[in-house]
Amino acid sequence: MLVDSHCHLDAIEFDADRAAVIARARAAGVRMQVLPATHAGAWPGLREAAALDDGLYPAYGLHPTFLAHHRPGHLEQLRTWLARERPVAVGECGLDYFVEGLDPAQQAHWFDGQLQLAREFDLPVIVHARRAVDAVIAAIRRIGGLRGVVHSFSGSRQQAEVLWREGFLLGLGGPVTYERAQRLRRLAADMPIEHLLLETDAPDQPDAGLRGQRNEPARLAVVCATIAALRGVDDHVVAEATSANARRLFALD
Repeated sequence: MLVDSHCHLDAIEFDADRAAVIARARAAGVRMQVLPATHAGAWPGLREAAALDDGLYPAYGLHPTFLAHHRPGHLEQLRTWLARERPVAVGECGLDYFVEGLDPAQQAHWFDGQLQLAREFDLPVIVHARRAVDAVIAAIRRIGGLRGVVHSFSGSRQQAEVLWREGFLLGLGGPVTYERAQRLRRLAADMPIEHLLLETDAPDQPDAGLRGQRNEPARLAVVCATIAALRGVDDHVVAEATSANARRLFALD
């Protein structure tokens, strides 16, 4: 069994064949998928997508690259959704210092607010950290009492070790399948497996065999096989360990 810890199944890219995408995922052994949100306007659609299959688990949050969509009152609205819907996590939230034009102070406002809600509701957080890992670590330490995953991790080994000590796992997906990603592949090869989650970030971040095409959760098997080869173990070793990690972090049944 595989668990896709980060999949945007509600994205418009899947509107034409969402049921078939889910079926292909199940055929590939992906039994569970965590579906993180991007902005408040998308939460109802995400809830509808998650209702399509028992193995789909929603998370609700405010993504840093969707600043233009966030409005005063959305944090309080998120509190209402968390209390009513009982999702498996808060997110996707975080910081993005790569995309131009995203005000760091505004990002920090939304991120800190969501970290506080995660602590209040005792939920894990799904964190986006692009060229902002140190700032994310600082926020996690400042709020305290948190756990979660930094998805699509691209930081250093030293940053990874700090995150592990803070109670966070790392999500690895398509980028690890590219041979040029040497630092990431070294990390995947020897990091403690109890801190590892697998993800696709579908429809984004396709693996090397799907370069330039729409990604989908069935491709999680490729990510698993790549990491297993890097670690010199059978695929099922990585599949079983990472699935157990995901079920534990997100309290999946």
